[in-house]
Amino acid sequence: MKNVKWVFVLYSLGAIASMCAIGVAVGMRSLPIAILAIVALILIMGNGFKTKKKMREQGLF
Repeated sequence: MKNVKWVFVLYSLGAIASMCAIGVAVGMRSLPIAILAIVALILIMGNGFKTKKKMREQGLF
């Protein structure tokens, strides 16, 4: 448990929340909320991958 990278846990929880928001938006038939959730998902996952690359280059991962 000591090797957990908590920043990645937070990124993954944010991505899961965005995916859930997409499902809720589809259920509500709300296109603006769906688009907002998709954009949020792309930004969160992009930042996660960018952070992982940066940590790998620094030798921290």
